[in-house]
Amino acid sequence: MSIPLPITTARELRTERRHYPTHHHGVFRLRYGHPLPFGVSLVPGGVNFSVFSSNATACTLVLFERGAQRPFAEIPFPPEFRMGDVFAMMVFDLDPHGIEYGYRMDGPFNPHAGHRFDTRHILLDPFARAVSGREVFRAQRREHDIFPHRGCIPENTFDWEHDRPLDLPVSEMVIYELHMRGFTRHPSSGVEYPGTYDGLREKIPYLQSLGINCVELMPVFEFNEHENVRTNPESGELLLNYWGYSTLAFRAPKAGFAASGQRGGEVDELKSLIKACHSAGIEVILDVVFNHTAEGDATGPVIAFRGLDNKVYYLLAPNGDYLNFSGCGNTINCNEPVVRDFLIDCLRYWAAEYHVDGFRFDLASVLGRDSQGHPLPNPPLLESIAHDPLLAHCELIAEAWDAGGLYQVGNFPSYGRWMEWNGKFRDAARRFLRGDDNSAGEMVQRILGSPDLYQASGRKPFASVNFITCHDGFTLADLYAYSRKHNLANGEDNRDGTDDNISWNCGVEGPTDDPDINALRLRCAKNALALLLVSQGVPMLSMGDEVGRTQLGNNNPYCHDTDWNWFDWSLVNRNAGLLRFATTLIAFRRRHSSLHAMDWFTGTDNVGSGYPDISWHGVEPGKPDWSEFSHSLAFMICGQHDHARGGAGEFFYAAFNMHADPLVFNLPSLPHRWQWHLLADTSKESPQDIHEPGAEPLLGAQPRLTLATKSTVLCVGRVSI
Repeated sequence: MSIPLPITTARELRTERRHYPTHHHGVFRLRYGHPLPFGVSLVPGGVNFSVFSSNATACTLVLFERGAQRPFAEIPFPPEFRMGDVFAMMVFDLDPHGIEYGYRMDGPFNPHAGHRFDTRHILLDPFARAVSGREVFRAQRREHDIFPHRGCIPENTFDWEHDRPLDLPVSEMVIYELHMRGFTRHPSSGVEYPGTYDGLREKIPYLQSLGINCVELMPVFEFNEHENVRTNPESGELLLNYWGYSTLAFRAPKAGFAASGQRGGEVDELKSLIKACHSAGIEVILDVVFNHTAEGDATGPVIAFRGLDNKVYYLLAPNGDYLNFSGCGNTINCNEPVVRDFLIDCLRYWAAEYHVDGFRFDLASVLGRDSQGHPLPNPPLLESIAHDPLLAHCELIAEAWDAGGLYQVGNFPSYGRWMEWNGKFRDAARRFLRGDDNSAGEMVQRILGSPDLYQASGRKPFASVNFITCHDGFTLADLYAYSRKHNLANGEDNRDGTDDNISWNCGVEGPTDDPDINALRLRCAKNALALLLVSQGVPMLSMGDEVGRTQLGNNNPYCHDTDWNWFDWSLVNRNAGLLRFATTLIAFRRRHSSLHAMDWFTGTDNVGSGYPDISWHGVEPGKPDWSEFSHSLAFMICGQHDHARGGAGEFFYAAFNMHADPLVFNLPSLPHRWQWHLLADTSKESPQDIHEPGAEPLLGAQPRLTLATKSTVLCVGRVSI
């Protein structure tokens, strides 16, 4: 083992200029450190270490050579190296890229008072930019490792060239939520490095061809996939934390998602992916988990925050117990000033250093709770994020609820910036598509962009991120193949995952060879895609729904790293018709800005076209039926209103029949010399189910359309030549 030797020559001291040693610890030369920035930073001739703790009485820096089992040095911070609540120290002569580091914190161990200091634990730096120990996904950690998750100092040599975040108009976004590993891990993916950042980079052309301009990555912050202790009762296999909603380090990319992770290349590999996405016109949004950490409840591991300053970082009951609004054992004390600054600094880091375009915040309602867990009317963290100058052009998307029962869809504190995952769109769409009573009226609001939720507060339709499926719950294919969850493989006796799926198995639970049922299921999936993509707001698709990906009825597959939980790329060919339907409809949406308006429809004619901007219909024009037993609706958008703002100027008509019987719809009339053309009919087989934008066949003088049971028809009106 090499031990750094002291530098003693006057010439070398002059070279270091101001950074000369003031203290020694054995052979190590030290000096007063810079309290800011927190974490590690390189200084002439050495490394600056800075860590916060308001309740610790002492701090020791622990240094390892890369991969070594035992530390080669433990250097106490001299008392005078503490400024306020910050321990800061420079250590000279270290090879910054050849070390791993952590801290021991001394202080009171009194859980009832909120303190859990214990010098036996070596603690991960919350500001670590890379973490060793999880370089290969699923690889077991080194046995008897006294410090399994170690801070590392990555090189900062990546060349971004002229790359910048794209800053696309929010209303034009089409989001695609995906799991980094699951997207390309399947053997059928054909990529060189399956399950990695590089693997996803190879699939960018697929996303482009689908029409996606924004990917939302499920957690890519470092996490421990082996924290799950359950086994699959069907196979006996040890289950994992596959999804990653359990953060170890908030600034470190997941090394196990990198083809070059064993060589410490995860930082550059993720940056290369983001740069390539931007070159393809695709924004990158990160799913961030700021509501809890991987340390869990009082029985969980001591990794970082618990040992650094438990009372500051977590919401605690008066007796010191952890408040659990996350459902994961602990809750981050988000609005404590130091913690708030830490979280904002993390966002700034990802925006500045990784050029990410935005963030989706898991269980974001937690971010608005005070130190006792009460919802704040004006949460400092949410306001600070919204007005932060560095984050000014980042998309901010809230999952506007938490596990403590706080549901804020429609009234999440927005400060003119925050968008929301619209869970009410999901539920209303599922009820309407299933044919539930009392569903048509609410669906009208959701198609409009949910003005009942957002308009009164001055927000726009794009505040609503609309989705019918996401990583939580059934896939789109499973939504119409299962009426109940099938989660026994999760090892929790089928208790986990929601029971309220608002799904319909079309008459048979699970796979079937019945061609009629399979045709009905395909039609239902197309109906859902159509409803999602013609609604105002921002649509979000879940990975693989465009090709009929199934999870075999498991609506909570967070723990399965297996082929049925990955994207099976053979489906691209096997379900080419569904893929073509989704691709064509996305292209149509992106071409017609009236389907993603910047402002609310008024239902009036304010441009002199003779038609309101949107009108509602039933089987007869101008006679909508949203009564209790109505399972159909229709609407028409007059593109002349959009044309005044530079749009295509065409009319658009959508009719949905979710009844068990066919319905005949009489089409609204168009101006003289305008005629209806058929864009899509979900009851027809591919390729007649949808037509390319601009090549839709003429309906002629046909005044009416017969919609088959459980089907959707979309039409476009343009001038007849």
